[in-house]
Amino acid sequence: MRMDDYEILLKLYEIGTIRGTAKAILISQPAVTQRLKYMENYFGEEIFIRTSKRLLPTPAGEQIIQHAKETVEKERQFKNRLAETGEAIQGTLSIACSSLISQRYLPDILGEYTAAYPKVTIDLVTGISENIKQNHKQYHVCIIRGEKLKETTSVHLFDDPLYIFDTEPFPEQALKERPIISFKSDDSMHELVDSWLFEQQNYIKPQKKMTVDQIETCKQFMKQGIGMAVLPGSVSNHLKEHYPYIPLFLEKKAVTRDTWVCFQEGIRQLPQVDHFLRLLENYDFVAV
Repeated sequence: MRMDDYEILLKLYEIGTIRGTAKAILISQPAVTQRLKYMENYFGEEIFIRTSKRLLPTPAGEQIIQHAKETVEKERQFKNRLAETGEAIQGTLSIACSSLISQRYLPDILGEYTAAYPKVTIDLVTGISENIKQNHKQYHVCIIRGEKLKETTSVHLFDDPLYIFDTEPFPEQALKERPIISFKSDDSMHELVDSWLFEQQNYIKPQKKMTVDQIETCKQFMKQGIGMAVLPGSVSNHLKEHYPYIPLFLEKKAVTRDTWVCFQEGIRQLPQVDHFLRLLENYDFVAV
């Protein structure tokens, strides 16, 4: 069994479908099916039961998946030990990153990092901050939005102010009734927006609420006049030139989303992690 096979197996278990796994690891569905068949032949056991909704591990499959987890983790730890003793920066750097940060900033950051340290293997997962927080111990570095992780070392990266945009003006002395569009985010983001809307109920009244999956979809819906949208400044500065907007304030303070990088104590002993954290701490998020 190759390490790639174990990683494919774990991805199948995580995603639950052959189609989704193929899309995630950028190979064809037949190739994934072939690798799974090879693994089942190798162990002489059926690993998954194929249902209409997702793959379900068999009792033998659960043991094989656990073996795969342990094997991949041992390989990662061994590479890290080599990285600690070797002169060149190498090993694996595992990152869990908020989807917004991964879209807006991470390509530039990782481009600079991989150019400087080409021997480092990047293991990246993106998603909603709440989900990342639940599994933060699986990663070297977590870049999250909202509240910091209390049980970790947390470094504040930047504040991200929130604005409400629309294609129609925001009247100063009249009630504005329009649909509001939101994008999938963690609860803390929705709580901020709901608190602000409650304070503004005499001036802004959402007629109905629509939720879309991605922040870019939310922006496009707003630009088409479908409704209002609350967006962070990091992804909407260019919109200020073309669309009416107002900044969000609560108790005379700007409503912002904090962005943090969080990591376990002692993890900076790994050179590949320390160099990445240094790059993050010196990156000018505001100027980008």
